[in-house]
Amino acid sequence: MKIILTQEVTGLGTPGDIVEVKDGYGRNYLLPQGFAIPWSKGAEKQIVTIKRARSAREIRDLGHANEVKTQLEGLKVSLAVRAGREGRLYGSVTPAEVVEAVQKAGGPALDRRRLELPGHVKSVGDYKVQIKLHPEVAAVFTLKVTAAK
Repeated sequence: MKIILTQEVTGLGTPGDIVEVKDGYGRNYLLPQGFAIPWSKGAEKQIVTIKRARSAREIRDLGHANEVKTQLEGLKVSLAVRAGREGRLYGSVTPAEVVEAVQKAGGPALDRRRLELPGHVKSVGDYKVQIKLHPEVAAVFTLKVTAAK
């Protein structure tokens, strides 16, 4: 089955890619979840719009990725969330909250889907967060989770 990806799918491709997948995987998972649309000549024209939107928020090249990496690694990112007496959080920290905290700390706008949190962040403390900026460049920064007052 030939499909056009509308979102990044790990191990398969990025938005706008035309990929060939097994019928069941496409019909039962990718299409219902909104990760892809069926391929057609008309849908192929939509690829241009998808790629244009992606290029607006994507890292331009390897040099730009290295600049963003040095900027992120020198950043002190802290996030205040509600927590109990023993430092256990009410819920967990999401990638969207981390991206927002990076922007508040003076960092660049990041794509939350490229963040790799160390498991479920459910307690107060310091965590190493990795983000893939480019296929060849990954940045690691420290996230300090504190209890909100």
